[in-house]
Amino acid sequence: MRAVIYNEFGGADVLTYGDTAKPEPAPGEVRVQVVTVGVNPLDYKRRYGWVEQFYPTTFPAVPGLEFAGVVDALGDGVTEVAVGDEVFGWTRTGAYAEYAIAGDIVRKPAELSFVAAATLPVAGETAQRVLGELGLKDGETLLLHGAAGAVGQVAVQLAVALGATVIGTASPANHDFLRSLGAVPVAYGDGLADRVRAAAPQGIDAVFDAAGHDALPVSIALRGGTTDRIVTIADPQAADHGVPFSPGGTPPETVRAWLAAQARLAVEGKLSVPRVAETFPLADAARAQEVSEAGHARGKLVIEI
Repeated sequence: MRAVIYNEFGGADVLTYGDTAKPEPAPGEVRVQVVTVGVNPLDYKRRYGWVEQFYPTTFPAVPGLEFAGVVDALGDGVTEVAVGDEVFGWTRTGAYAEYAIAGDIVRKPAELSFVAAATLPVAGETAQRVLGELGLKDGETLLLHGAAGAVGQVAVQLAVALGATVIGTASPANHDFLRSLGAVPVAYGDGLADRVRAAAPQGIDAVFDAAGHDALPVSIALRGGTTDRIVTIADPQAADHGVPFSPGGTPPETVRAWLAAQARLAVEGKLSVPRVAETFPLADAARAQEVSEAGHARGKLVIEI
């Protein structure tokens, strides 16, 4: 099968595109034919070896977490899905490949395209998880760094649905888009604290850092000097600031329930899945990661197999 593989940590040049053996499902496992892959910042962070404490790597490694595709083969004892079912979720063996062993998956609604489905697992799970960790409630104000990114887009909508006010940092080019999702946008960069205070004179109750880029010191200042109710998914130096880094760990049954519910909301028009900025063929996966690493994509990057 065709796949993208790397055998050492480094830049995008360590990624190679070629043929490798098709994985075989063990008892209890499901093999899927991958149709689309969501590209995430974690992909290049793992490639560099920056997050080994959370996501240890075994070489040779195939990148990629989230996918949408079709069930291709079943290991002994699998009864929850059937060959031919359209599904989406996570892979265990890496998604940048024609075939993969599935992790947590749910059935894809027919009304949801494969491209749209591939944008949802990581963003949806991460957004819902962190809002729960923050204990965000109706009437509170959330500062969300990186609000225009894939995770940020879902988090804005879930927080607004809870009844919260969302102050979202983003480049000015994304401000109208964030307003359409229900957020109050502010530009990041010098003077951010003053802009946030002007937008939220009532104060900030919680901070969700989905951007990194030294967002934690200003977040702590805006919380009155406390690190309470600040969570990051983007700053691996969070411990230096006394802020928790949220790497995941949601129970599988909870993840599947969240994803199924979010897919239904998307089909019903009650949740907009992350907008897609660009799609790439599998052979251009290195370029997709370079665009992701540059950090200026206006939406989700998707690989089509």
